[in-house]
Amino acid sequence: MTSPTTADLPPHVLVLFGATGDLASRKLFPGLYRLAAAGRLPEHLLVIGSGRRSPGTDEEFRGQVRAALSEFVEEVDETVAGPLLERISFVASSADDGAALAEAVREAEDRLLEEAGCLLSDVRRLLYLSIPPSAVQGTVEMLAKEDLVDRTRLVAEKPFGTDLATARVLDGVLRDAFDESQIFRIDHFLGKEAVQNILALRFANGLFEPAWNRHTIESVQIDVPEKLTVEGRGSFYEGTGGLRDMVTTHLCQLLGFVALEDPHAYRESALRAAKAAVFAAVRPLDPDRVVFGQYDGYREEKDVAADSDVETLVAIEMWIDNDRWRGVPFYLRTGKAMTEGRRTITIRFNDPRHRWLKPADGGRPEPNELVIELADQPRIAIDVRAKRPGPDMAIVEGVFRLDLVGDAPDSDPLEAYERLLLDVMRGDRTLFISSSEVERLWEICQPVLDRRPPTQPYPQGSWGPQAAIDLPVGGWRLGNHAPDRGLTS
Repeated sequence: MTSPTTADLPPHVLVLFGATGDLASRKLFPGLYRLAAAGRLPEHLLVIGSGRRSPGTDEEFRGQVRAALSEFVEEVDETVAGPLLERISFVASSADDGAALAEAVREAEDRLLEEAGCLLSDVRRLLYLSIPPSAVQGTVEMLAKEDLVDRTRLVAEKPFGTDLATARVLDGVLRDAFDESQIFRIDHFLGKEAVQNILALRFANGLFEPAWNRHTIESVQIDVPEKLTVEGRGSFYEGTGGLRDMVTTHLCQLLGFVALEDPHAYRESALRAAKAAVFAAVRPLDPDRVVFGQYDGYREEKDVAADSDVETLVAIEMWIDNDRWRGVPFYLRTGKAMTEGRRTITIRFNDPRHRWLKPADGGRPEPNELVIELADQPRIAIDVRAKRPGPDMAIVEGVFRLDLVGDAPDSDPLEAYERLLLDVMRGDRTLFISSSEVERLWEICQPVLDRRPPTQPYPQGSWGPQAAIDLPVGGWRLGNHAPDRGLTS
């Protein structure tokens, strides 16, 4: 686990609440493994899993972690996994009783002091709350009672409340125990290389920034369909739904990155101020321009009510009332059990309307679009028109493609959770969410919570109810409008 790249990271005790849960298995432990394989973890690190129910002995818990690595890491290197697993243990805790956990943390700190030969003030605590919102208050109060607040960074997972009122209560709970500078509200979409690349694409290229406004752009689509159903997460979805799960967090954060003004610097204060200005200008949602859908068979899922009207699909029209974006609709869509699983941002440009240049097939020309695929290996494409070779002035469509991994073969991209875990250890809050952002996004979405649209059924494997398909003028890029044009692999 030793590497020159770890030299700047102090010793850490990482306490992972919800360590036997789905997120820990799929993302957090694999993320720690990959960071270890790349030499990016602190040289001196101990990991304590915690939760109400113990999985057994430490060896049995390590066996569960090893099984997760085998399932979610393509090829496990035992020279990396073995030393990492030796530094992982489990201690049960609850809101009512955290004494054993507090003792384990202090024993871990003593071990790190001996290994690193440092002062106690040099040892950091990283507490990761991979737990339901309902469990946050009790857990935070337990941490304060057990004096586990000093030298601590706290990672909080979405959803940050279930509406504006509960978000404010949750924020008060966190701030009663921790300083705002200690709180890292995580949205893993912001850790994606492709999302960060939106900033580089705009502000590092004179080709795009002058055209990034209402005079040139007709509409913007942020489209995150999923093929998966709720897959055993019926209880979670019944209490959350698609709007709370995806829109108030992931999709609105993507909107913030697409729409912000020049932040003038890549640092926490600058980026947060730029996003805050965008969100301040976003018009509260009109429930009449929001479509809720529910896939057929959702009510038969485990822990789902037989008469549930919870939305598994949301399609939204949003408006930003500032000089750059006034009059440009933003369309957001996400849903479960849809035709494809994609994360696509589409910038649709105005048609120049030079009618003397006609498509070779005689049809109506499609608008130029800049398409950003937020995949693990991000891709960007630009639809263009050109003359078809031959004797006539006939126009055909072509595509410029940028493969960011293939065109930068020496790059070393990080998966989103890897990047964000590393940022927490570094104390870098640039890609984390402020409490003011959370409140403002709930204010924007609150009209829909107050007056819910009817939930419309849609077949599994479809693009959702017809009302959602018809929401954007000119249709969605995915599903019923020039579906790929070479972007999919």
